[in-house]
Amino acid sequence: MVRKCLPSLLPLTAHGSRLTIFLLTAFCLLPSVVHAQVTVDKTVATVNNGSLATPDVITYSDLVWQLALQRDTPIDPPGSRDLNAALKLIEDQRLVLLEAKKLPGNEPTTEEVKKRRDELAREFGSAAVLQQRMTRVGLTSEQLDEILRERIEMDNYIDFRFRAFVLISEKDIVAYYNEVYGRMRNTDHIVPTLAQARDEIERKLTEERIASQIDTFIDDLRDRAEIVVLSPV
Repeated sequence: MVRKCLPSLLPLTAHGSRLTIFLLTAFCLLPSVVHAQVTVDKTVATVNNGSLATPDVITYSDLVWQLALQRDTPIDPPGSRDLNAALKLIEDQRLVLLEAKKLPGNEPTTEEVKKRRDELAREFGSAAVLQQRMTRVGLTSEQLDEILRERIEMDNYIDFRFRAFVLISEKDIVAYYNEVYGRMRNTDHIVPTLAQARDEIERKLTEERIASQIDTFIDDLRDRAEIVVLSPV
């Protein structure tokens, strides 16, 4: 990977696994199609996985929209730490999206986009609260729908590439049960049986394994990509 900073950024900090970021907070993927609609902005970085004749552009508006769609994240004004975390996240998302575009038949329907928008509104407590955040950062309804379309494309790609191939063995389930629930014996806690806990353990181990695979996958994408940071945030 070629990564350049002119000048250098503050440390790019992202908390939690990439899977958590993608599945829980990444209603925030910001499509390049939106960039031309920004009239007053600055280019923060460019991303190219080697297949693009013109690198994908990340603007300051992209970062602010990212933060606006994260519940409880300050945007008046956004802090440098949050902006840099948003930049790192968007870089990763752009690289994964380029891979997702290769998957045929991956275009979401209008109904899927509406469902995802309703889910996002519930995350904020109401559609009115979401709209207030969008208005404060100049994010239109049409732009949000495009963001959600690309978010769904990414989710579909993750399911296709990772989730369908994760196998959790009975040995893995039993080992986890003995390690975690075994410590709860002889305490005041009610300890479920292995049969009662099996489904929850399998779900947890599946998500952990997918998270690890995604981390490795994104690291490989970054190693092969050219990411140029043009402006500090």
